[in-house]
Amino acid sequence: MAPRPLKATVLQLPVHLLDDYTQWLLDRRQEGGAQVVTLNAEMAIEGERNARLGETIRQADLCIPDGAGVALYLKLRGYRQVRRVPGIELAESVLTAFGRSPNAYGTVWCYGGQPGVAQAAAQAWEKRAPGIQFSGIYHGFLSEDERSTMVQAMREAQPGLILVALGVPRQEYWIAEHRYLCPNAIWIGVGGSFDIWSGTKERAPAWFCENNLEWLYRLYQEPWRWRRMLALPKFAWRALLETLRPQRSSSR
Repeated sequence: MAPRPLKATVLQLPVHLLDDYTQWLLDRRQEGGAQVVTLNAEMAIEGERNARLGETIRQADLCIPDGAGVALYLKLRGYRQVRRVPGIELAESVLTAFGRSPNAYGTVWCYGGQPGVAQAAAQAWEKRAPGIQFSGIYHGFLSEDERSTMVQAMREAQPGLILVALGVPRQEYWIAEHRYLCPNAIWIGVGGSFDIWSGTKERAPAWFCENNLEWLYRLYQEPWRWRRMLALPKFAWRALLETLRPQRSSSR
């Protein structure tokens, strides 16, 4: 049975703390599935402002500390062993496990991204994890009729892992609304991961990731994101104010 994760809070939003997120999800695959939210500073600020997103995050089964800001916030609040867990790396770990044991965990479903990108990402994973099995691959620009067809196909296929790349918060909303279709699946909102796996874009070099500057490299690739990045200093200020508030000592 999957252990109950320790739950912390960041701006009144949950963050679950585990030693092994991948194994927890694989165990949940056998026990009723899970919706995963990859929480970073930008999403936390939006979740505080946007009641619908905030509630969607609170209802998720697993919220991981995707952003360096979230991990730092928790450390400042006394959670000393917190480490950042990038969503793309968690998804890769779960995909690798599905490739090793497709009979145990089931097939993989991809939905989202530009036309052709999800297909290219799936092909890359078929080379990277030869045992992996994809039961559905759909881009994110389907017509209403095409979406209805996809939903019915998903219901029939009952994949074990469903990766949704529609961007925040659309992917979180879509998962929450459609999770009933495959109640035993692992559902993960993966943002731009299809672009990385397909080779359409490059992930930040290791130095940027190791020094918590992946956001800066992404801004370099996508300068139109600068308005969204304004959430980062706001989050930092909120983290500082929260840290200065009196709190109970913690040995965590």
